[in-house]
Amino acid sequence: IVVMISGHGTIDTAVHATRKGAYDFLEKPLDTDRLLVTLRRALELRGLTQSVTDLRNQIESRYEIVGTSYPIRQVLERIERVGPTEARVLVTGENGTGKELVARAIHRLSPRASGPFVEVNCAAIPSELIESALFGHLKGSFTGAVSDHAGKFEQAHGGTLFLDEVGDMSPQAQAKVLRALEQGVVSRVGGKKSIEVDVRVVAATNKDLEHEISARGFREDLYYRLNVVPIHMPPLRDRRDDVPMLVQHFTDLMFSRDGLSPRSFEMAAIERLQNLPWPGNVRELRNTVERLLILSSGDTVRLEDVDMLAGERSSGPRVEGHLLSSDTFSDFKHGAERAFINKKLQEHDWNVAETARRIDMPRSNLYKKIEKYGLIRDS
Repeated sequence: IVVMISGHGTIDTAVHATRKGAYDFLEKPLDTDRLLVTLRRALELRGLTQSVTDLRNQIESRYEIVGTSYPIRQVLERIERVGPTEARVLVTGENGTGKELVARAIHRLSPRASGPFVEVNCAAIPSELIESALFGHLKGSFTGAVSDHAGKFEQAHGGTLFLDEVGDMSPQAQAKVLRALEQGVVSRVGGKKSIEVDVRVVAATNKDLEHEISARGFREDLYYRLNVVPIHMPPLRDRRDDVPMLVQHFTDLMFSRDGLSPRSFEMAAIERLQNLPWPGNVRELRNTVERLLILSSGDTVRLEDVDMLAGERSSGPRVEGHLLSSDTFSDFKHGAERAFINKKLQEHDWNVAETARRIDMPRSNLYKKIEKYGLIRDS
């Protein structure tokens, strides 16, 4: 851990030192008490960083769910409780939050781990074909049925069936799924024979199923059959502390999958990524990280690369004129803080010491804010 001390400190020196990995920047004359506090915090950070690294490795190797934030710890705790049981699980959350990873983690922890894990996206299958996909069909039961076919319930016998986007099933399919859950049997389309199936169902949806029930779009009895144990995957905006780990995880995946030369993200770039709204959640972050690794030049992804390549969908709260379009209060707050600091620096001709005094902020904190928001003096 590096703490830089200088009697000729300038904003450029402080920013450069921070980008090179310095923990803090102190100016002379040196305050001994402040130095001791800085060193103690730096040592605490090093210990915490190692603990986080160890925990990250354990979580990633077991579940492929990356993060140590409180919302994710709650999810992992519930997975560990429900996984070894036979209870059905309903996973809720926005698109891109990682609901399938939860289903796979539950399967790996279950007594059925050696059995099949079968996934079906109910929203991706036309309504006229969903029953055939789930329950199978007999030859000649409809145009194109040239042979007997086992459905997903039969394919998942002895294992786990993951019904993704379960809220998009037709009423007819819902009724048959309810029968399968209640009686443990299915019938293929075009047939009358009951086929016994032994499956554990994990369902997922991005819809409010209670609202769908009120609107008569989803069966209430099926909802209670599926929602034995609920698990909610939080949106990325509610777990921003996990962004650095996710960035590193996706970077490592790119290295191992595509054989790219080692790359890293500078801290300012990661902090910028942390403060973006991410309406597409973890999936959008992954796509952005891959785009940055492919299109940016040099060994390090810089703040300027993020600003240029992260995409317009994620850039709104950074622009002062677009504060009111922020998705969350947190995004608005960060955008407002950036605009305020930038304005005050301009008012005082980028005299950091004077600006810090006028806005009643420690100079070291102001340096960090300047670095965090990528503020640059206009030429």
